[in-house]
Amino acid sequence: MADEIVELAGVPVLVCDADGPSIATDQDAVDVIGATYAGAEIVAVPAGRLDERFFTLRTGVAGGIMQKFVNYRVRLVIVGDIAAYTAGSTALRDLVTESNRGKQIWFVDDLDALAARLT
Repeated sequence: MADEIVELAGVPVLVCDADGPSIATDQDAVDVIGATYAGAEIVAVPAGRLDERFFTLRTGVAGGIMQKFVNYRVRLVIVGDIAAYTAGSTALRDLVTESNRGKQIWFVDDLDALAARLT
């Protein structure tokens, strides 16, 4: 399956393929953001597509990628179970909690959870 735009709760979402290339740099984020110009408002990225360093906040990878989405005003949703990462990092757990309180970046378990948040 390739990345595709689907409608969830009336919102066009670019759902990224789990088998696509790793998102590891700011430029990788910009490449994904570019695909939203076909009409998507939100990008749903499987957690497995993110470079492992994303989940170690001190590397700055998460901050760089997330900042690109904020700068381009494209909402980012990380989809999948990241409990193994949050269990070992209070900072990551706090980031997830705070992000989920906002509207720009969310962490959800699956696309059904995303659809529920959008309704």
